[in-house]
Amino acid sequence: MSVRNLGHLFAPASVALIGASERPGSLGATLLHNLMAGGFAGEVWPVNPKHAQLGGRRCYASVAELPAAPALAVICTPPATIPAIVRQLGERGCRAALVLSSGLRESGRGLRQAMLDAAQPYLLRVLGPNSAGLLVPGLGLNASVASSGALPGRIAFVSQSGALMVGVLDWARMRGIGFSHFIALGDAADVDLGDVLDYLASDGATSAILLYLQDLRYARKFMSAARAAARSKPVLVLKAGRSAGPASAPAAASESGALARQDDVFDAAIRRAGMLRVDSTEQLFSAAETLAYARPLHGERLAIVSNGAGPGVLARDALASGGGVEADLSDSSCARLDALLAPGWRRGNVVNLRGGALPALYREALEILLQDPGVDAVLAIQSPTATVASRDVADAIAPLARSASKTLLSCWLGGTAVQEARAIASGARLPAFRTPEDAVAGFLQLVHYRRNQNLLMEVPPSMAGTVAPDRAAARALVREALAKGRYLLSDPEAKAILRAYGMAVVETRQAAGIEEAVAAAQNIGFPVAVKILTPDVMHKSDFGGVTLDLDSPEGVRAAAARMRRRLAELFPGARFEGYSVQAMVRRTHAHELIAGAALDPVFGPVIVFGQGGVAVEVTQDHAVGLPPLNLVLARDLVDRTRVARLLAGYRNRPAVNMDAVLASLVQVSRMVSDIPELVELDLNPLLADSKGAVVLDARMRLALADRSGSTLDRLAIRPYPRELEQTIEWQGAPLLLRPIRPEDGPAHLAFFDALTPDDVRYRMFVRIRELQPSQLARFTQIDYDREMAFIATRPNAEGVAETLAVARVVADPDNITAEFAVTVRSDLKGMGLGTIMMRKLIDYCRARGTREIVGEALPQNGRITGMVKKLGFTVTSTGLEGMREMRLVL
Repeated sequence: MSVRNLGHLFAPASVALIGASERPGSLGATLLHNLMAGGFAGEVWPVNPKHAQLGGRRCYASVAELPAAPALAVICTPPATIPAIVRQLGERGCRAALVLSSGLRESGRGLRQAMLDAAQPYLLRVLGPNSAGLLVPGLGLNASVASSGALPGRIAFVSQSGALMVGVLDWARMRGIGFSHFIALGDAADVDLGDVLDYLASDGATSAILLYLQDLRYARKFMSAARAAARSKPVLVLKAGRSAGPASAPAAASESGALARQDDVFDAAIRRAGMLRVDSTEQLFSAAETLAYARPLHGERLAIVSNGAGPGVLARDALASGGGVEADLSDSSCARLDALLAPGWRRGNVVNLRGGALPALYREALEILLQDPGVDAVLAIQSPTATVASRDVADAIAPLARSASKTLLSCWLGGTAVQEARAIASGARLPAFRTPEDAVAGFLQLVHYRRNQNLLMEVPPSMAGTVAPDRAAARALVREALAKGRYLLSDPEAKAILRAYGMAVVETRQAAGIEEAVAAAQNIGFPVAVKILTPDVMHKSDFGGVTLDLDSPEGVRAAAARMRRRLAELFPGARFEGYSVQAMVRRTHAHELIAGAALDPVFGPVIVFGQGGVAVEVTQDHAVGLPPLNLVLARDLVDRTRVARLLAGYRNRPAVNMDAVLASLVQVSRMVSDIPELVELDLNPLLADSKGAVVLDARMRLALADRSGSTLDRLAIRPYPRELEQTIEWQGAPLLLRPIRPEDGPAHLAFFDALTPDDVRYRMFVRIRELQPSQLARFTQIDYDREMAFIATRPNAEGVAETLAVARVVADPDNITAEFAVTVRSDLKGMGLGTIMMRKLIDYCRARGTREIVGEALPQNGRITGMVKKLGFTVTSTGLEGMREMRLVL
């Protein structure tokens, strides 16, 4: 992951066009025309040995003859020439190249790798090959094959399709939509989606990022960059391939594997990253405008105002069908509307002003709704009438978009009659839609975006209800199975691993033959269930391979014999591995659920939850999430299923013990994080009721892991790095130094509250009385791939873990420079804890290969500067209000 030298690519001061031409229709001629016509203020140097002049400019015979090293080289020469050209550019001092030539991928790895090898010694970044180009309208730069340029604006568009890029540019220009950057990634041999997201996330000229994706290769890199970008600005995604059918999915040996479709996994990734997915190009730009203009939502309740009953009802219907929430108007608001509209309105979520509503009436009604505590957003719908001009209504309500603390949306039905009104609304940063359905869809996009952002910001509660897993026992069971060549574990073997993770499982024993099955049943106690064991048939109940409620030795004997006979008749090639005998569990009001894991080819392990039982693939009621899960993420996974409403209880059926269900999902997440050999897992059914959750059937498939046995590279999001935990002696007692976790939120809040005002100012550089929820989430929910925060913790007198110190370091995407901060609880200063934490940070950065650690301190904070000097830091004054810069070269 690197943004190194991307400034030369996306904000160049000069451009060399290698392969410039005057031949009509050629790539070189198109690029030269676009570069000249775009108004680029920097130097443009054509390069082609066949010409002395092109486009009225001197044309250079080679890279070596250029008057200076270009900031950006645009290359459109034949594929075979590109590696040598890139090497010449690197030698000349160029640090960025845009390659539009195609054919490098088709040549195998030879030319493509040769190009990368030529660029690497000079840290020259390459966008492409096979790119449709790059536009930076604010600079007048059009280094693309587009037939027209782009308007300047604050939206960045990144596309994996060159053809779509050209079409979208034309479409956006017709609608007056402008861009900060327009980037076609091409084959992304070097600069890829993660790099571009990192650059745009910190680009001050970009307020929103739009992505068109066709596929992803580096999920880990994408998720880190996407989560970082989504914290700073809206990121919207349009992805092709949503309709890919089951034939596109790899074969699965488990129900979880069959349920985890690739598009569902991608949805889960977008949600986890805090981004918003849309379904069309129109929605992409509409959502960008809406998110840019709208106030942050504090709830999901929408009120509707219309000058006609029909449009208002259409909006309400669209809200209901989209799963939206109607506003509940207060008695006070209804009374005010009674006085304003009586006797013509019927109380309800849709306020009908009737056709001849004057602009002042619109404004007064909207003001009442925007002030109502039961309303989170308001939609104003206006249909053109002969008596009231739409532009006058727009003039009346547009100022509310600026002054209101809540989101106001508008819908202007019609064509030319409302065109001016739409322009007035857009000019006032009031989102303007063409139909009630589009307006409600825009509101629901805000709702979904808010939910996804909340997942980034919500601090999960402590996981005290989950059992610490016996990882050593689970790993031993996995090694034993693999040593015997067993990759598909039997139900009893899988349950042994589940028990190591503290999960409740029904008593189960494995039997090699019929008489052994009878003995197992007698030991367990009747009634029992008997199931045949074969790795070659997934759904055993389909051929009678499962028999329930057996209450005698004779019944077990007859059922086992019948199963063996049916297996041989229907699946003559299937392997027989014995029987599973388990106690019957009778829970009248229990729900059959499925919890499991599968391996996605792009995002790695994923977690599946939903309605279980034999019809799991028919009901299609499930949700997918990315590990690692905490209680907040597990709850979100459950809430995205239809069965969640049943789990809450209804009629005489009590609610299930949701803590037990969530704990089961967290433990499944821990398993896939801890066991790199685990590729598929089914817990179906997971039986849940008010008493708890117990696993009835389990299926687990293993595969050989890499030599390191590490889960690090296969997970899209790096899990908690347990290997960095360290226990030391301090002040006569053990002290645990470990990475911070999201569940540390309450302890971190108590730690902050124990700091003196001066210590807070030394850490934050400003006086802050209390941490806001978003700040607390930012401090405790970190991306372990990019930053690290170590805490020193120990139990207090009541046995509750408390945070005594925090040391934090954030590296740039290139891992060159890492910025640190260290804070010790105010009553523990002067006891060596700060030095301990700094040594922990230094060791961590050195192990990661970070080149230097830097930090800033207020001039009054002599304690921190004195401490770091003893650790080898240099401390200098920056001249900015006496600020001290601390630096340690590693």
